[in-house]
Amino acid sequence: MAKKIKDTDYLFLSARLRSLERHGLDRAHIERMLSAPSAEACVQVLSELGYPAFDGNDEDALHAVLAQRRADAFADLARYMPQAAILDVFRMKYDYHNLKAFIKHPDGASALTIDAGRIPSRELAARYQRTGGWDFLPPPMANAAKESAQVLAETGDAQRSDFVLDRAYFAEMLALAQKSGCDYLLACVRVQIDAANLRSVVRTRRMGRSGAFLQQVLFDGGNVSPSQILANITAGVASLYRATPLRLAAETGEAVLTGSAPLWELEKRCDEAVLQTAARSRSVPFGVEVAVGYLSALENELATVRIIFSGHKAGLSADTIRERLRDDHV
Repeated sequence: MAKKIKDTDYLFLSARLRSLERHGLDRAHIERMLSAPSAEACVQVLSELGYPAFDGNDEDALHAVLAQRRADAFADLARYMPQAAILDVFRMKYDYHNLKAFIKHPDGASALTIDAGRIPSRELAARYQRTGGWDFLPPPMANAAKESAQVLAETGDAQRSDFVLDRAYFAEMLALAQKSGCDYLLACVRVQIDAANLRSVVRTRRMGRSGAFLQQVLFDGGNVSPSQILANITAGVASLYRATPLRLAAETGEAVLTGSAPLWELEKRCDEAVLQTAARSRSVPFGVEVAVGYLSALENELATVRIIFSGHKAGLSADTIRERLRDDHV
């Protein structure tokens, strides 16, 4: 049985994170970056937040800086987090990302991996190259990696191969959240599963695929179960998610299906539902909610910086970039 979480266990960490939040990317910094005349000017704004100097026109340099920002935050949290499993819920997606890279690009995976998971990417590469297999991983992850590689070899379908790992990822993340005994963390995980399922429903319907296909690409553990989705799919996705944090995202999904909204807007609304759920931590003075909220905000900060730099590089207007940014206050 999981150790009962006490809010007081997080007193020191909460105070530390509240202090760090004051030095994070806020709306004023975002607006300055949006109106900046060049990538170099954007870098100058970030330097005020503790980011190192880098070539804003170099995509690899940007990737390295954001990766280091994440790694530093994870390392800092790991020293003070009373329950390592809380941090693992956020780190594990990078383990599964790295597995996808090795399975699909065995010779060039090192350029695609993100060293923020529970298993260092170099260690993952070294052990795989030494053993030629995945048995050194925990059994659920090892089995998923083997199945994913087999699906890719037999079908050549990278999407189906990825889906095998996605299913294992959501199952492990849900199990860890349940084991943690933290209802708030569990709510955040359930919304992520809902968001993944909503995306699958909309994409499947856009492609005109059957319910049998949809059944294969839905995940268990969300607020809306796969059986509920399959039983009510003809009624429209908006009605399925009306009583969940995905309400606005589902309405956008309906608009995507009628051609009145772009697919990227659905992605944005799904991400915002996850962020809004995590943002409940703002009303909590101390506790595990503060740590989870900080981690969610960190990932959104990194995504925001990436979107702004990509938009500037593509020559998009400030208004066009702004509408693609995720808002956790929706």
